[in-house]
Amino acid sequence: MNIKSSWLKSGFVDEPVPTNIDLIQEINRIKKEKNAIIMGHYYQKDELQDIADFVGDSLALAQQAATTNADIIVLAGVHFMGETAKILSPDKTVLVPDLNAGCSLADSCPPDAFKEFVENHPGHTVLTYVNTTAKIKALSDIVVTSTNAKSIVDSLPKDEKIIFGPDRNLGNYLNGITGREMVLWNGACHVHEKFSVEKIVELKKEFPDALVLAHPECKKPLLILADYVGSTAALLKFSINSEAKQFIVATESGIIHQMKKACPDKEFIPAPPNDSTCACNDCEYMKLNTIEKLYNCLKYEWPTIEVSEDIRVEAVKPINRMLDISEKFGL
Repeated sequence: MNIKSSWLKSGFVDEPVPTNIDLIQEINRIKKEKNAIIMGHYYQKDELQDIADFVGDSLALAQQAATTNADIIVLAGVHFMGETAKILSPDKTVLVPDLNAGCSLADSCPPDAFKEFVENHPGHTVLTYVNTTAKIKALSDIVVTSTNAKSIVDSLPKDEKIIFGPDRNLGNYLNGITGREMVLWNGACHVHEKFSVEKIVELKKEFPDALVLAHPECKKPLLILADYVGSTAALLKFSINSEAKQFIVATESGIIHQMKKACPDKEFIPAPPNDSTCACNDCEYMKLNTIEKLYNCLKYEWPTIEVSEDIRVEAVKPINRMLDISEKFGL
């Protein structure tokens, strides 16, 4: 296949999509023909979640990537998720709709600087959040997600010295609930950093019965205010099982689609950001993916995710440790 220079410049297949076809039907046809599976993250646009064969958080996507029998994995998410799938399934073709779909949290942890940080703290076990590049995972002892982070930290000896990166908010939250004193890398997610505690307090006055649900990537004052703190999957599960009828959701707004599907009788209110002029509770990277880009990437089998074998061999070790511990705890 010839990869056009315009594709390389754009970071996605910029071919026009026929207007006389049923995109959903055509995607499903090509997917079946090529033995492909579409995996979508909870933060994707509604139509991408709906067409995906599997929708989940980072842990669930990694577990699925490790066990799928598909020849092609289309990862509708951000770049590091595609890398994780490729690390776990090196023999499969891994596609993403748009190479520009990066991650502010992953970008906040440059490999060279993190390597120096680790070297400056000898004798520490290195735990890194899954929201990192393959090169950071290759420098790690165990990868964690917000779903399994507490269980993994708790599984380590109480006197073990630990580095945690790159999310300082999640790290602070884990230190608080585990009693650890992990050394934290100073990184953060641009979406979760921007939620306004003051505006949520105002919302609570308007909706006094609403429960505040918050992701642990949020700042500490918001986590103290929240009625429930948990991973994306945990927030979804809580909203389904709770008897409450209204929720203020402090995480990326994409999860609200699944919440509404599961609980059509309940009301879900996106937590407001500090800047009321932007849709800052949307991840600008996640939302780069579209149904048209998904169609083209599946049709032309590009953009592909590649991870050099030397990095992959090192990066798969901490991911497998995460998956093994998660299985042990039934996560």
